[in-house]
Order: sequence, then structure tokens, then C-alpha cells
Amino acid sequence: MTTSRRDFLAAGAAGAGLLALPAFAQATAKLKPKLKPMTLLVLGGTGFLGPHFVEAARRRGHKLSLFNRGKTAPEKFAGEEFSDIEQLHGDRKTDLKALEGERRWDAVLDTSAYLPADVTRSAGLLAPRIGQYLLVSTISVYARNDVPADENSPLAQLADPNVTEVTGETYGGLKALCEAAAEREAPGRTTIVRPGLIVGPGDRTDRFTYWPARADRGGEILAPGSAEDPTQFIDVRDLAEFLLTAIERRHFGIYNADAAPGTLSMGAVLRESQRAAGAESSLTWVPAEFLETQKVSPWQDMPAWIPARGEYAGFGRTSVAKAQAAGLRHRPLGETVRDTLAYWRQLPADRRAKPKAGIAPEREAQVLKAWHARAR
Repeated sequence: MTTSRRDFLAAGAAGAGLLALPAFAQATAKLKPKLKPMTLLVLGGTGFLGPHFVEAARRRGHKLSLFNRGKTAPEKFAGEEFSDIEQLHGDRKTDLKALEGERRWDAVLDTSAYLPADVTRSAGLLAPRIGQYLLVSTISVYARNDVPADENSPLAQLADPNVTEVTGETYGGLKALCEAAAEREAPGRTTIVRPGLIVGPGDRTDRFTYWPARADRGGEILAPGSAEDPTQFIDVRDLAEFLLTAIERRHFGIYNADAAPGTLSMGAVLRESQRAAGAESSLTWVPAEFLETQKVSPWQDMPAWIPARGEYAGFGRTSVAKAQAAGLRHRPLGETVRDTLAYWRQLPADRRAKPKAGIAPEREAQVLKAWHARAR
């Protein structure tokens, strides 16, 4: 297989959608002690992860400033309802004037860092006036995919550290350099959170959404590999809550943020998708070797799936023990699937007709036909 995790995690968190606070979040919120309100600056804030963080922070009484270009979903926090949110417009590459001066913030959340020069610019400007700089990175920073990774695993290195083009090949190495830049500018006050695939309501990439949406169409579903094949991803709302927890509890250092290894499988994802959809459907599990002969690719055609053996055998096994000890919690898979499907169903028909990830229906039917012919 030639697919790299970096190729498909590189899209980052795109899109946004806010739903009502689910029962899981309500229950966990009751366990959190009352804290003194903090002043928080978010670099970004209107994409996919940002809005969920903003909503979580507002629920807990924190004061928020959002710095962005005002181009991605400018209506997201517009209107009297969001008058408590300060809107600062500029460009982290060319215009940081709105962040200059004597203003102080307790913490900065950087959700939009892809180039180390951008991090150096923003963190360097803000470091004297903040208590914590939290950078959202990625598990794609790790150099190897064939073994499980933890926070101490070797990082990807670029042949040319001055490269400025973000591609599937450079994404992980650039993110590693972003981490180093943040720590260099705010030594001892930096928090690095490395999520895996971020999923849930509001995800515009359709990478995880493909499965509940596919189950919603019903019929025979091409299921990749084996039902026991492991997978890993994190609900965007759980990630947002952990980021806020790391700020409130002043957790510094590096944390992987993903599902606990061994807790998710492709079988569980597809079964929960069927349950949530309620449509009449069946699963046909097709071995990885046959899918390879049919040029059906992991991640691209079969989102969230990588064969359990081979050069990407570490996928699905990233350690999150450190983050769990620091407060990372996971909602039930069924809740993530149901809410993701509800988000998908409310999108316009023309958008749902053109999913951005997953095998095309016609191609899926061809592969299933070829598999059944071979079986006969």
C-alpha cells in the first residue's frame, strides 16, 4: 500500500457546525470544579475544531478573543448572541497589528499553524503577554507508521527544513517544526496536543462521515479488510474539551489526543453506522489483498481504514495514556456516529450528492461484483 497517514490527516480540521450540548458533555461538565474565568485568545476559531472549543469555553464562563481573517464562516459568531466574543481581524502571515500592544491573555490556542515561520511570528509577538501557548499539532509528526507511537517517538524530519509548501509529504515534518518554534518562543509555557483524525458534527472533509452516510443509503456495503481491524480517531468535541482542560489545569508538554488504542475497530464503526441510519443494509467484508488488486485505497476510498499488517501497522495503536491521565475523556462511539449522521442529513441535497471522501457508488458496486465472482 502506498497510502500515508499524513496524506489524509493533512487536510486538518475544516468546516464547522455547532449542535446542542450532548448528554455526555453535560455529564462530564458536572464533574468539573468552578474555575475563575480566564482570558483566551484563539488563532482561528471559525473552522471545525475552533467553534467547538469556543462553545466549550463560553459554557465555562471564559472570556474569548478570536483572531482570524474573517473569511472562513464569518457568520459563525456574528450577532447579538455572541457579543461577548471579541473579534480581531488580521492575517498571521502579513498583519498581526490587532495583536500588538499591551493586551494580555491567560492562554493562546493556535488551531491554524502549518508553517513554522507563522508560529515564530505569532508566538514571538505574544509570548511576553501570555501564560500559555497551546498548539494543535498532529500524530503525523511521527517518523514511523509501522510501530505504535507515544510522545517520545522520533519525529519526521524534512530534507529541506525551509520548504513552505504543505503537501502530504511535508505536512508532518512542518508540523514538527511548528512545535519546535512554539517551544523556542515560549519556553516552558508551551503545550503541544497531537490529535489523530478529528471527526464529528461539522467535519467538511467527510473522511469519517462517509460511513454513517453510506449506511444511510442502505444496500450492500463494501467493508474493508476485517471487522477486527483497529482504527483511531477523536470526536471533535472531546478534543475541544481536552484542550480547554489543558489550559484550565495548566498542563504543559506534549500530549497525543486520540481514541485509546484497542477501543475502536472498523466493525464497530460500521455496525454503529448501520444502527444510527436505520436503513436496510448488509456488510460484505473484503480482504485487504483483494482490495489492493482492485486499486481500492485505504483512507481515500475506505476512510479511517488502514490494513492491520504492513508498513502502516502502527495506525490505530497510538498511545494516549498521558492525555488520559491529564483529563482526556471519550464519549461513546454511538453518540459520535449519530451526531455526525444528523449533521450530514441537514446538509443541502446537492452537497450530500458530492461527498468529499470514500469510494464512488458505481465503483463500489464494481468491486463487490468482482469479489462475488471470485468467490463463486
